[in-house]
Amino acid sequence: MKTAQEYENSLRSMSFKVFVQGELVKNPVDHPIIRPSMNSVKMTYALAEDPQYEDLMTVPSSLTGERINRFCHIHQSTEDLINKVKMQRLLGQKTASCFQRCVGMDAINTLESVTFEMDAQLGTDYHQRFRRFLQRMQQEDWTVDGAMTDTKGDRSLSPSEQADPDLYLRVVEKRKDGIVVRGAKAHQTGALNSHWVLVMPTIAMKKEDADYAVSFYCPADAEGILYVYGRQSCDTRKLEGSSIDVGNSQFGGHEALLVFDNVFIPWENVYMCGEYAFSSLLVERFAGYHRQSYGGCKVGVGDVLIGAAALAAEYNGVSRASHIKDKLIEMIHLNETLFSCGIACSAQGAPTESGTYLIDMLLANVCKQNVTRFPYEIARLAEDIAGGLMVTMPSEKDLRHPQIGPYIEKYLRGVSNVPTENRLRILRLIENLTLGTAAVGYRTESMHGAGSPQAQRIMIARQADLEQKKELARCIAGICPASGID
Repeated sequence: MKTAQEYENSLRSMSFKVFVQGELVKNPVDHPIIRPSMNSVKMTYALAEDPQYEDLMTVPSSLTGERINRFCHIHQSTEDLINKVKMQRLLGQKTASCFQRCVGMDAINTLESVTFEMDAQLGTDYHQRFRRFLQRMQQEDWTVDGAMTDTKGDRSLSPSEQADPDLYLRVVEKRKDGIVVRGAKAHQTGALNSHWVLVMPTIAMKKEDADYAVSFYCPADAEGILYVYGRQSCDTRKLEGSSIDVGNSQFGGHEALLVFDNVFIPWENVYMCGEYAFSSLLVERFAGYHRQSYGGCKVGVGDVLIGAAALAAEYNGVSRASHIKDKLIEMIHLNETLFSCGIACSAQGAPTESGTYLIDMLLANVCKQNVTRFPYEIARLAEDIAGGLMVTMPSEKDLRHPQIGPYIEKYLRGVSNVPTENRLRILRLIENLTLGTAAVGYRTESMHGAGSPQAQRIMIARQADLEQKKELARCIAGICPASGID
């Protein structure tokens, strides 16, 4: 396994072509806007080195038996699925942000089972190709960007019907030695902190969409790939050198538009090429795994936000007020409900044909449906408890100013035994988690990450087996032939 420093060094050896606010960045690792997101991924390596977290962060490989980072692991049991969620909560607690390796972990588990079933039905050899990649990923402890979301263009049209055929990533040329692809993947979480990109189709495909039914992996800095870094609220605060005003100056997340401009992919790296009938299975399984993930990562960040709100109440001198206690209880209740959903869909998991364990799809979608709602209420309650100063306080430069700093120290103090700076730091953290850069990975991503709310509702309708529930009601009501009671 890589150490945290070895991970950082490995990124420095790569040649990313990335644009941030219209400028080509030569050194993304040290760029002040990007660096906090790299620190979050780095934590996934640092905790794996800590004996205290060995059982959560590492696991014996199902391929080699060697100890590997859990982010490179293929789930072998419901215990693995549960530990995944617990690990994600831990990392959310340690970073208060998105730590970005979950998408790749969910992608490899999806492709492990789907390629197995493709080969069994079609006689292809995708599964063995994938296992060779997987073994290298485990041995090298790679961070992999799972790339599913296309830009989609006109949502009422299928990929092949778009006015611009590149609005879904597609195969534009097949050669003896591989394929050439063109298109883009949007909202790519942690792409610039990844060693490899693992591409998947984004929706169920029809026969006429066969060129878009493609899955492969390639180096994250391959020739023909470029990145356009996504803006976040308050992101330029990271350029100011203030440890207070950013709120969470150490850690963060990022998304990018990932453009494939005629990128060559060797056949050995291809896991789907035209097998459109399997695109739906791949998308649904990946979505299920990733919706499970939100029952861990969002809960960990929620723990930090709840703690910050409780501290804000103490610093404001209102921690004993009954309505404050009730609001904190509600925040805890909502957060633990999300965690319960993540654990439940894991505990109800079952093996696929390849032996890889899959979560309970219905409960995973229920988990994510709750995530589209509860973090918003948790954030609202945190803002309520924090008070208006959270969004009106002066900057750190004002606090440090020799003339006006003493006024800020005097007039923005809460309870007398807590330094004014401590109060401002906690309020800035709440601002960051609910409105700032971290809100991208907590608040807004809770809505759209792993699919919009309607996507989960469609899956809930498919998985719920309403006819079986109607049959239960008929039998209890005495409408069916036999009640089952003598």
